[in-house]
Amino acid sequence: MQPGNGGNVRPRPQLLGRAWPARLASKGQAVSETRVPSVQEVSVLAETFRLLGDPTRLRILFYCLDGPKPVNDIAASLDLSQTLVSHHLRLLRAARLMKGERRSKQVFYQLADCHVSDMLTDMAIHMNEEDAEQEA
Repeated sequence: MQPGNGGNVRPRPQLLGRAWPARLASKGQAVSETRVPSVQEVSVLAETFRLLGDPTRLRILFYCLDGPKPVNDIAASLDLSQTLVSHHLRLLRAARLMKGERRSKQVFYQLADCHVSDMLTDMAIHMNEEDAEQEA
């Protein structure tokens, strides 16, 4: 979130220890400070996007978009085995896209932070915009 959006200001994210420039200064104004990510940063981003390229992992992320869910609910709702869901959750947690919280005997999984949820929501909106433009 940037200045001018109701007072909610999100600090600039850190990528491998260096400040990453904000995408927009305010609606419609590009930030003049930009830098090309390093080879290592691009590799990390590419690996993250590779993980997101799996439809099952994307379904899990979208299912957990509205809040924490236990593995058995994720598996049942998406018609997947608990073993498969657990495998994908392990990869998503390792990539810091999801986090788990133990509650009694169950672990509830949710998206790691607002950056992940914003990215998913923005991409879904973007895809719907492209569909609407093609129909017009």
